[in-house]
Order: sequence, then structure tokens, then C-alpha cells
Amino acid sequence: MADSALQQSLSGGRVPLYRAFNKLWASAYLEVTEPQAASGELEVAAQARLAAITPLNRQALLLTTLEDFSIDDAARIMDLDTGQVESLIHEAIEEIDRESTTSVLIIEDEPLISMQLEDLVRSLGHDICGTAATRSQALDVVAEHRPGLVLADIQLADGSSGLDAVDDILAIQSVPVIFITAYPERLLTGNRPEPTYLITKPFQESTVRAAISQALFFNSSRALG
Repeated sequence: MADSALQQSLSGGRVPLYRAFNKLWASAYLEVTEPQAASGELEVAAQARLAAITPLNRQALLLTTLEDFSIDDAARIMDLDTGQVESLIHEAIEEIDRESTTSVLIIEDEPLISMQLEDLVRSLGHDICGTAATRSQALDVVAEHRPGLVLADIQLADGSSGLDAVDDILAIQSVPVIFITAYPERLLTGNRPEPTYLITKPFQESTVRAAISQALFFNSSRALG
């Protein structure tokens, strides 16, 4: 019986479960037009945001971000190879980036790293509203501009703290923040500002690209929600 075969397939954990549901979804090609009332706030908002992305891209991105599956697991769920899943995620991120262009404030006291981040941000189609090497410089930028995203180091040039700079900014406006730091333990206190993302130095540019896309995507999702 199909039901018993399905039940047996679900006994192996999350991957078989999602794989079974993916097959059912694909066979019916059901499009969710209204979020379910029982869904969480972030899920409802993300669902609305993902509506503009093609279905396979949507699946790959959701599985590897909201559901936190690895690329290999997502490939098993979707009956694709890992290269195809990586390509779908890349395409989804590009679609999000095209719709989420914003201005970025970079708080970084190392000139070479700051330049690297500027080039990376511009390559994604975003603008740089300012760069800062100290807490006071960051506040000067925010006094003139309202960034849509902040990339922040923690230990700054004059001994000031990027954490304090971010606290100042979040007191003025709500904005997604990505911390890029060699001192991640300073964020693992349970008291860090939200929303935040953490990248450890030395970083891979691909990691920063993915974090920027996710931060803007989920920030837009909250706005839609």
C-alpha cells in the first residue's frame, strides 16, 4: 500500500520526511497563495517574500536556510545532485539581490578589509552609504544616511566597540546587522543586538555574500509580514 510505504519511508528522520513531502508537492504542483494561520511570523513573512522566486529555487533556498539542511541533504530531498542544488540556491540569491538593493554601512578599522568588503557589496548591486573605523565615525554616517544593512567589526581603531556602535544605530533605526570579527566569543553572551549574523575572520567572500542575501531577505520578509 502507498500509505504503508510512505509511513516506512518516514521512519528514518527529517530527510526522508521532507523527501516524501517534496514528492507529494511536486506531483500536485501546489502553490501556496495564502500562508497557513498556524505558521510562525517569520515563516509567514518569508513565504510572501519567496512568492516571487521560481518554485525549485524556492525549495532549495528554504531547505538550506529556514530548515537548515546541508546541500547534500537538500539534494537527496529534491532528487537532484549537489551541483544542481547549489546552482538553484545561487539563482535564488541573485533574484533576491536584484529585488533587495540597499545602502550599506561598513564599520571596519582595517583599510584592506574595508576595501574588500566595499568591492564585494558593490558586486552584489548595493551602494556604500559610508565606511567607519570608529564608533563615532559610524554615528556620523548614520546622522546623514539611513543604511539598509550594517557590516560591523567588533574591535575598532580607537579602542571603541563595534557592538556599542551597533547598539547606537539600532536605537535610531531597525536595520539588519552582520558582524564580521576575529572575536566571535564577544557575541556569544546571549545579550547581542538582534537581528544579527556572525562571520568569523578570516572569512570567505562566498560566506559574506550568502549572509548579506539572507539578512536582506529575512529583513524584507519581516517588513512584508
